[in-house]
Amino acid sequence: MAKSPDPSNSTTSAADAPKRGLFSRKPKEAKAKKPSQLKQIGEVFKMTRRNDPIVVWLMLLAFLGVIAVSLVVGLLLNNWVTGLIIGIPLGLLAAVFILSRRAERAAFAQIENQPGASGAALGTLRRGWITEDQPVAVNPRTQDAVFRAIGRPGVVLVSEGPSHRVKPLVDAERKKLARILPNVTIHVIESGRGEGQVPISQIAKTMNKYKNELTKVEVGAVSKRISSLGNRLPIPKGIDPYKARPDRKAARGR
Repeated sequence: MAKSPDPSNSTTSAADAPKRGLFSRKPKEAKAKKPSQLKQIGEVFKMTRRNDPIVVWLMLLAFLGVIAVSLVVGLLLNNWVTGLIIGIPLGLLAAVFILSRRAERAAFAQIENQPGASGAALGTLRRGWITEDQPVAVNPRTQDAVFRAIGRPGVVLVSEGPSHRVKPLVDAERKKLARILPNVTIHVIESGRGEGQVPISQIAKTMNKYKNELTKVEVGAVSKRISSLGNRLPIPKGIDPYKARPDRKAARGR
């Protein structure tokens, strides 16, 4: 026959439990450990090697080349040991630099020709640019889209889709911005590999070449002016704009 729990034992265990004061803080939950930097480099290396097998030889060439130069300089100074000690970390740094450049190229190659690739390219911009995760204009049927960035060169619209098809979206957005920002330059970049288009891997580089025309304060003012008008697309966060479809029942009712 099963024994009933002893109430005295439960009372004792409750009394032994540490009490928390009225104003004491709750114990902090253990945070999930982030992967180490070496592990992150290893994952980047595996991803890059799958898409760019030649990266291994380029990294090795950079590593050995820097060490060779350091040894030559050390021999000229009659101190090759110091040259070797300096050359090894510099060689590792050169190899990591080659890896980062090739990894960025491999990442762009994976997302090229996919919806939202231009928006991802804007995410690689350096500080000083204000970008948006969602497109400011999109055609759900053709998946053509227009992304926007605000910086010291002005406002940049990046289109995604064939030129003849996405042009109405770009023109409409440019007219709206010109109406509220008459003295701000509006640049347009067509992403792609066609004539007059810019590959997504070169979008950030192209934008950084534009001449600065606004101050940091003016950039913030332009961003607030655009935000105050709201986005033309009523897209809640977490909703994929490319999966949006028109309401057929509402259309029939009209």
